[in-house]
Amino acid sequence: METVLGLLLPFGGTAAGAACAFLLKREIHPLVQKALLGFASGVMVAASVWSLLIPSMDMADFMGKFAFLPAAIGFLLGIGFLLLMDRWIPHLHMGGEREGAACAWRKTTMLFFAVTLHNIPEGMAVGVVFAGMMSQNSDITMASAFALSIGIAIQNFPEGAIISLPLKSEGVGKARAFLYGACSGIVEPIAAVVTILLASFITPVLPYLLSFAAGAMIYVVVEELIPEASEGKHSNIGTIGFAAGFVLMMVLDVALG
Repeated sequence: METVLGLLLPFGGTAAGAACAFLLKREIHPLVQKALLGFASGVMVAASVWSLLIPSMDMADFMGKFAFLPAAIGFLLGIGFLLLMDRWIPHLHMGGEREGAACAWRKTTMLFFAVTLHNIPEGMAVGVVFAGMMSQNSDITMASAFALSIGIAIQNFPEGAIISLPLKSEGVGKARAFLYGACSGIVEPIAAVVTILLASFITPVLPYLLSFAAGAMIYVVVEELIPEASEGKHSNIGTIGFAAGFVLMMVLDVALG
């Protein structure tokens, strides 16, 4: 049950963001959005180090001085995978100027597919961490696995909102707007389960999978979250949120793990 809850947390974050269609008139306040994006960035960076890269190197300890190789190779593959995805799908941005009704609908549709596709590697990251936690050859703890799930759930909150709120503003019913926003996150638990099933057969490459997920997460942070948290006025709010998220992740993963 704990594993199931951990796999569903990221989807819960997306659904919670989509639920803003029931609570808010238009958009998340810019300062709140900056704080959330900065906080999620800090959590994801710390999670990539302590929950993914360090366990990857620990699992390859038998390689001696070359124990860094699986982490380095997997990390670069994760970065490369997201680079390719960004060439194939619309680039995801949290903000943007308001457009006409038809253009706004098209933009929301593009965002739906972009968010959905971006959620696949995030679901893989959760699946990899929980697969590592269940593996006897891994030092990953339940606390660190849950910390990563919580971090991704926080990141997913504004992603659900940027789908449901524009739909609501264009006249779509609250329930339907919420459904579209929530559905964009359903791929995460699916990707997580598939990754766990595959990891059970390919345990020897688990260090590469862990670092691959770290690369994917770092790419999302650097390419999407930090720029959005830093643009415009009051960028220091995002920086403060980053520090808080990073420290929280350290506490969860080191002190509680």
